[in-house]
Amino acid sequence: MLTRRVLSVAAGAWLLWGAAQAAEVPRHSPEFAINMNSGRPLLLSQYRGKVVALVFILTYCPHCQKTVGILTKMQNEFGPHGLQVLSCAIEDMASMNVPDFIKRFQPTFPVGFSDRNSVIEYLQHPAMFKLLMPQIVFVDRQGTIRAQYSGEEPFFAGDQEKNIRDEIENLLKENAGVRRHTTTSGPRVARKTP
Repeated sequence: MLTRRVLSVAAGAWLLWGAAQAAEVPRHSPEFAINMNSGRPLLLSQYRGKVVALVFILTYCPHCQKTVGILTKMQNEFGPHGLQVLSCAIEDMASMNVPDFIKRFQPTFPVGFSDRNSVIEYLQHPAMFKLLMPQIVFVDRQGTIRAQYSGEEPFFAGDQEKNIRDEIENLLKENAGVRRHTTTSGPRVARKTP
């Protein structure tokens, strides 16, 4: 019984340590390159001045496919108002899987691929923790990551379409007085900036 308690405490401490190592949000978005099947990389910085929803997916993941479907609707609705959705597949052989994915799901935004290590670095995801998919990052017009969500969070489990819509609408309104703070392990907290 004592061993079970010790293991439970150790596991809890490990999870807390992992949460402390989670991504800092808001933060400046570093450059990120998405490899396209055309052979020409797409750079995140090309979309400075737009609100960007950058979603990392596995092409065979049903949750990722659902998210891409929602983001296709959002791109159609909010694209004329300054939204740009980008998608990046990260599984092995993604370069071979992306063309079929595009054909099947017909996203209205660019879909490319990247290696897993580049994505983990961009997301500031602790390497020792499983990367649950999809992962979505919202970048404001100035190139600041304002929110970041991991596949296991309530953001995806609840009314995902409403949650995505709310993030996009808030960023398109550009209310500079309120910033959203999000970690991949905890709830969003709004806070005033000085």
